[in-house]
Amino acid sequence: MSFVIPAWDLPSVPVAGTKDRFPVRRIWCVGRNYAAHIVEMGYDPNREEPFFFAKPADAIVQNGGVVPYPPQTKNLHYELEMVVALGKGGSNVKIENALDHVYGYGVGLDMTRRDLQFASRDRGRPWEMGKGWDHSAPCSAIVPAAKIGHPSKGVIKLAVNGQVKQNSDLGAMIWKVPEMISYLSALVALAPGDVIYSGTPDGVGPVVKGDKLMGEIEKIGTLNVTIG
Repeated sequence: MSFVIPAWDLPSVPVAGTKDRFPVRRIWCVGRNYAAHIVEMGYDPNREEPFFFAKPADAIVQNGGVVPYPPQTKNLHYELEMVVALGKGGSNVKIENALDHVYGYGVGLDMTRRDLQFASRDRGRPWEMGKGWDHSAPCSAIVPAAKIGHPSKGVIKLAVNGQVKQNSDLGAMIWKVPEMISYLSALVALAPGDVIYSGTPDGVGPVVKGDKLMGEIEKIGTLNVTIG
């Protein structure tokens, strides 16, 4: 089979401790999954049904890479998140079986053009241009669950130029990993290579060109990027 235009490289991230790579099929993001972040964004922190949005797989930025400051925004925000990498797909996955679908975990950033996101939200339009733009999904190497288990607690923190901005615990997530996998699988058929960005804690804020971001999640690792 031949393609009528040049085919692009398959987006992927390393598997920690190996020469292997994890192919990224789709990026699903969970919104408002930490109560303190919900409050800082001006919403009611009571538990509601989870909601999801997507980013293109080629929005992945490798650990140590550069996130070019995107056009058409004056308010670029960081959101540190645990990444859940699926090794098995399925529909209507039961909560008690959901962790069987997880290959491993990573550290990710849901970079957000906040002004574009809010402008779209206020006009009742989709968020894609605020969330799903080029280079908007930095991700560390994936650490296999076979090595670290399934973290449900542990420090999640982010520093900008060495100053800690986000500092929370995975245990503060409203929707736990098995629940989000089960709920999402009732909406779409999940597949191997899908990754889920599991929501950010409070402390989100703006960055400018030259800023250096370091995210860290206990047991999983670190993620370093520079705003270019």
